[in-house]
Amino acid sequence: MRNVSRRDFLKCAAAGAAAGMMPRGLMGAAAGAKGARPNIVYIMSDDHASHAISAYGSKINKTPNIDRLATEGMKLDNCFCTNSICGPSRAVMLTGKYSHKNGFYNNGNRFDGAQPTVAKMLQAAGYQTAMVGKWHLGTDPTGFDYWNILPGQGAYHNPSMIDMGKKVKHTGYVTDIITDISMDWLKKRDKTKPFFLAYHHKAPHRNWQPDAKHAKMYEDQDIPLPETFWDDYSNRSQAATDAEMRMSHLRSFDLKKPIPAGLSKKEETVWRYQQYIKDYLRVIASVDDNIGRFLKFLDDEGLTENTIVIYTSDQGFYLGDHNWFDKRFMYEHSLRMPFLVRYPGHIKPGSVSDDICVNIDFAPTFLDYANQPAVKDMDGASMRGVLEGKAPDDWRTSMYYHYYEYPAVHAVKRHFGVRNKRYKLIHFYYDIDAWELFDLEKDPNEMKSVYGDPAYAKVQAEMLTELERLQAQYGDSLEKARERIKPRKPRRPAKKAAKPAPAAKP
Repeated sequence: MRNVSRRDFLKCAAAGAAAGMMPRGLMGAAAGAKGARPNIVYIMSDDHASHAISAYGSKINKTPNIDRLATEGMKLDNCFCTNSICGPSRAVMLTGKYSHKNGFYNNGNRFDGAQPTVAKMLQAAGYQTAMVGKWHLGTDPTGFDYWNILPGQGAYHNPSMIDMGKKVKHTGYVTDIITDISMDWLKKRDKTKPFFLAYHHKAPHRNWQPDAKHAKMYEDQDIPLPETFWDDYSNRSQAATDAEMRMSHLRSFDLKKPIPAGLSKKEETVWRYQQYIKDYLRVIASVDDNIGRFLKFLDDEGLTENTIVIYTSDQGFYLGDHNWFDKRFMYEHSLRMPFLVRYPGHIKPGSVSDDICVNIDFAPTFLDYANQPAVKDMDGASMRGVLEGKAPDDWRTSMYYHYYEYPAVHAVKRHFGVRNKRYKLIHFYYDIDAWELFDLEKDPNEMKSVYGDPAYAKVQAEMLTELERLQAQYGDSLEKARERIKPRKPRRPAKKAAKPAPAAKP
């Protein structure tokens, strides 16, 4: 990313300041703030693909309340994650750093809460901070004045939650409960201070259990099949073929009812898709209803005008695209994140940006709007200029990605890569050595890799150079990745084979 001038400025201003922080007296020039510091509400769902939001052109559902943020603010068309899986994405959001710097690579890791996070920085700057809903980082939240989180993935119905360390059983539906707790905290907060609220839904994470209100949605209709539903994974590396997240990999707890007898293999595949996608869209309908409830609450409490409201997801998701569910790959449907943001008077209603933004940018953006500098070793940069329609001249033109969780569920190979607005280069490694290059303008569904095609020789060389540049910028490489992440050890050591009994003497 070409933001050297900004980083140099912050570095100079931060010289001698504790933990690389800029003295408050120097903040004005960097932040360019006007008036009171805004409240910040960061709403994040789990596995909500942008192509299941009508503001992004969904062909399969409507999300009128989430769309309101696009109508009243900005929609980012090129927002991406650095590691498409739940826990690592959350760690990136909190720290503004890639997985190899914040130490959280895979689900099942434990987040080091002693490191600097955006919550701690906002808290130190006088913000009240709260975390409500899905956390999924293995350790208790730090930097939050109040936290009330789901244990692990949490349950859809009658969930237990951990309220400041105490486990409390709730009655009801998890999406409603998380919203109720978030609004209740806002009612009880110290109204003399600005606030940062992380309001995080479990839905639409697997296994997609709808509430009674939405349980019969789509019952009398078929959801259209994605364009790539019958993908045979030809013209790409073995990584796509080996992934275990096709419709045939959906389990009984996903489908929730017996497979009808007498179906052909093709008919069963379609039936599985319909069972999956309808429940997925049903739980999203509940999220959308609750976003509507929450936005009305902000209106009623007089909080709308000075509150930044963001809606996003921890990553994208496959909605039957390529016959897959889940995420993990650097392919478009899991790489791309929805990002809708409203800030009246600062972000133009109905605006759209195609600038490349990454979840490493979220923490610096929150800090910028709070008139605080980013810690100097954050990998991201404030998106404020992008959101306000005046992106810096040196804004990034490409982004870097690295996924580590293999061997593991869904069998998606470890890989890293680079994407710009037209091309994407991916390298799969560990027990495979394969490259893919896609021309996203001619092949937006990534059906055919052109790596090694002489017609793309120049592009391929340029993308390899850009990959090396970004790896150097972020301190990553294939060699370092191999050293960093070792194969997972079994939870229990394998039993030693019993020694054979001595042979009987003749």
